[in-house]
Amino acid sequence: MPLSGVVFDFDGVLADSEPLHLRAFQQALAPCHITLAANDYYERYLGFDDVGVFRAVARDGRWELTEATLAELVTVKGKRFDELAKQGAALFPGAADAVRRIAGWVPVAIASGALRAEIETLLSTTGLRRHFKTVVASGDTPRSKPSPDPYARAVDLLRPFTATAGLDPDGCFVAIEDSNWGIESALAAGLRCIGIAHTYPAETLRDAHLVLPSIDRLDIEQARQACEDP
Repeated sequence: MPLSGVVFDFDGVLADSEPLHLRAFQQALAPCHITLAANDYYERYLGFDDVGVFRAVARDGRWELTEATLAELVTVKGKRFDELAKQGAALFPGAADAVRRIAGWVPVAIASGALRAEIETLLSTTGLRRHFKTVVASGDTPRSKPSPDPYARAVDLLRPFTATAGLDPDGCFVAIEDSNWGIESALAAGLRCIGIAHTYPAETLRDAHLVLPSIDRLDIEQARQACEDP
């Protein structure tokens, strides 16, 4: 099936921002006297959106989380992240070139559990925003990853651009992911998937159709290969 578009995850694929997210979560939780250890974040909570992280931390820690407190924590976390990002968060080496390589052939989008403001803040400092036809962020779909909703929404929004580019809007769409939560989301939405071993070892991303060691290795031929593999 011909390649029609590519949907990138953001954190852990393009942006080396997971350490910033962790610090922002830790700072938001500190006034509640809740400690979020780095190993817990990466092993248990990475892949959830902000609401999902706070709910999971509360559930695992067996502390009551009201909707008002949840809303406040999400707001504070977002502010802390913006402050940290403006201090110089960087893309992974080769990420910008990979986006440009792919966008030169097919329409591209982002499907992420991060807040829209966080994504836009990081993209605006890199000049990459113009390459993405659409961005699906936290809160844009009823459910977040590992639900298929974010990727399904991104593909729906990409289809008109695919048709305008003279490509098949019902063709093959490929997700670029770094976590099993994201891979599960993409596959459930009917996308093919390329795993990027930035966050987890390559052998743990075995459900992806193709796994690359880093984003700088991604090119259009590998995206097409993901569509061809059984």
